Amino acid sequence: MPKKGLHREAIPTLIEERLQAWGRVIRAQRAQQRLRAADLCARLEISEATLRRLERGDPGAAASLYLMALQVLGVLDELAPAPDIPQSTLSLKQRVRLPAREREDDYF
Repeated sequence: MPKKGLHREAIPTLIEERLQAWGRVIRAQRAQQRLRAADLCARLEISEATLRRLERGDPGAAASLYLMALQVLGVLDELAPAPDIPQSTLSLKQRVRLPAREREDDYF
């Protein structure tokens, strides 16, 4: 049974466009490298239906699958580089926190 996800209307346009761009890159790189869909599916351990969803930029596909496909195709570092700042170096002031009055009001 498929998992319930966000409705397509709830996905921000920027995210939807980025997923579609990643999908186009996955399709183009697969074609450029002359890699059959079945072979890429075997390397990613996914079905061909899931690969089609990735290549369409479907927001219901797991983000990890997009990133794994980009890695297998050798373009991960170009399209989704690792952040420069490690999470541990962020100060507490930079993290999102509720104001004190909101935290106290919603205690119970």
